[in-house]
Amino acid sequence: MAAQATLHCLTGCAIGEVLGMVIGAWAGLSNVATIVLAVALAFVFGYALTMRGVLRAGVDFRSALKVALAADTISIAVMEILDNGVMLIVPGAMDAGLASWLFWVALAGALLVAFVLTTPVNKWLISRGKGHAVIHQYHQGH
Repeated sequence: MAAQATLHCLTGCAIGEVLGMVIGAWAGLSNVATIVLAVALAFVFGYALTMRGVLRAGVDFRSALKVALAADTISIAVMEILDNGVMLIVPGAMDAGLASWLFWVALAGALLVAFVLTTPVNKWLISRGKGHAVIHQYHQGH
């Protein structure tokens, strides 16, 4: 269940992260501005994916947002710290540009590291009835 929750979280994070990195690189933003954009979009897409499923279960928007915040905030935060940390420590990755294999390999590696290291965090949260455990009731029968 923790790996599935992390994969779900990674999907939203990856969409936002990649989009933010691509926009930042394309627009020539600084590394800090690119990371801020990527993190913001990762949270938006991460929450949106969770809300989509909860809304489909018939929950109103405000309640769905509360569920998404409770389910995903810690997981997304950990994932973003890890994947952006990797991008910053790989020499030249942030400045490599979209046409560079270094940029894409570093980003893929960063997301992999984030998945591997966030899974135990999600396992711990779920074991305590937190994180993705709060949305389990909305996925029954889906």
